[in-house]
Amino acid sequence: MGLDERPLSTLHEKGSYDVADFEVPTGREEEWRFTPLRRLRGLHNGTAPHEGGGDPVIVEIEAAPEVKVERVGRDDPRLGRAYVPSDRVSAQAYASFSQATVVTVPKETVASSPTVIRTRGEDSSSAAYGHTTVILEPFAQATVVLSHHGSATYADNVEFVVGDGAHLSVISLQDWADDAVHVSHQHAKLARDARFVSHNISLGGDVVRISPSVVYDAPGGDAELYGVYFADGGQHLEHRLLVDHVVPSCRSRVDYRGALQDQDAHAVWIGDVIIRAEAEGTDTYELNRNLVLTDGTRVDSVPNLEILTGEVAGAGHASASGRLDDEHLFYLQARGIPFDEARRMVVRGFLGQLIERIEVDEVREKVQEAIEAELEQGARG
Repeated sequence: MGLDERPLSTLHEKGSYDVADFEVPTGREEEWRFTPLRRLRGLHNGTAPHEGGGDPVIVEIEAAPEVKVERVGRDDPRLGRAYVPSDRVSAQAYASFSQATVVTVPKETVASSPTVIRTRGEDSSSAAYGHTTVILEPFAQATVVLSHHGSATYADNVEFVVGDGAHLSVISLQDWADDAVHVSHQHAKLARDARFVSHNISLGGDVVRISPSVVYDAPGGDAELYGVYFADGGQHLEHRLLVDHVVPSCRSRVDYRGALQDQDAHAVWIGDVIIRAEAEGTDTYELNRNLVLTDGTRVDSVPNLEILTGEVAGAGHASASGRLDDEHLFYLQARGIPFDEARRMVVRGFLGQLIERIEVDEVREKVQEAIEAELEQGARG
């Protein structure tokens, strides 16, 4: 398959399933200028080692009883129908996976428990590629958890196909080991009156670059994209979002929040929202906030809003990055709370507003524990 013929906005120039249609990034391109290419271990230029004994990544699935899960080959016609890769790593992942996971929630089915897809890295010296397609048939409801841990050099694509009136909640947890590299595209396609809620939580890994995107196939679609990340010294955590309003009367909300501590911790957030000429009645807002806990960190936060029609219900964006509020700390310390505990309380409140939205108790508690461990490490440092 070649280039996607649908004209794209100036924010995103092309899409293709063919790796050769994308030039090798140099770091000067807008979409790659914040990413440390030398640390991607060749995922971006075709030199990533793809050999070795055993499987470097293991996929384990715990499915709700009402949900159908299949492991399929590359020739399955359901793969790649909702999403066309938009950069070279994504195209490489699409060209290189050997097996894919397909999750199907039948029409009008309400899943009684989350479906959990665990991706465990066994060996970061050899690259691995993956593909997952989640299909909600009309009026179905389900929650899917994508859990990533272990050591890996991994690139994958995830498609969410949400049918008419269906409701899908997705929680993607990146809790990799310190040496892991993960580059992923997570794309949702929403039908009429479909609802999609996602939570992206990035805590572990050396370099993690997650690119969530949403496109609407019919009016009435509603997407809420939330994210929490905590970058430590030397970590690069990057989230690049695209919400593409292509039809009338759809809604989107984006709220990502991060904390950073220690030397060379780097967080990148890019939020692109496109409202095309035919997307009258769009209601959208995106927000990114970052809390800098120590010197030596770096935050890049870039909201982009491209509006091609004047008939919108609402459109806006905001971005803010800063240190702990001295007044908040003083207020707490004046009431006998030690500095370290006051610091924890402020960070808990800042990130907790989004963590509390995570509807799966096990995941929410795990994230809370991980944030506490990060804060404890910062206090010792």
